[in-house]
Amino acid sequence: MTDFSQLMKLGQQLQGRMTELKENLESKSISASSGGGMVTVEVDGKGQIQKVQIDPTCVDSRDVEMLEDLVLAAISEAQNKAQSSYEQEMRKVTGGFPMNIPGLPKLF
Repeated sequence: MTDFSQLMKLGQQLQGRMTELKENLESKSISASSGGGMVTVEVDGKGQIQKVQIDPTCVDSRDVEMLEDLVLAAISEAQNKAQSSYEQEMRKVTGGFPMNIPGLPKLF
């Protein structure tokens, strides 16, 4: 029976660490750019877009498609960086256990 209570205690500790990780990710800032810095996107640690900056020199009404591609590329890169950061932090918290543990918050 001691093993079960130790397992429950470990689960509670892990859940507390996951909650702390979630709070840290919400305050984290990750950015990525495309087009040599013409478009920069900032996301939080969960990949939610916080800010988009567009260099005025790349705004051309005759080539909106290029600007759309640059924005999309910057967003994708920033969200990929956030996902990688999350996975890295998750490995630290769980000690390499599977990331989809029932009852624990899922961030991505």
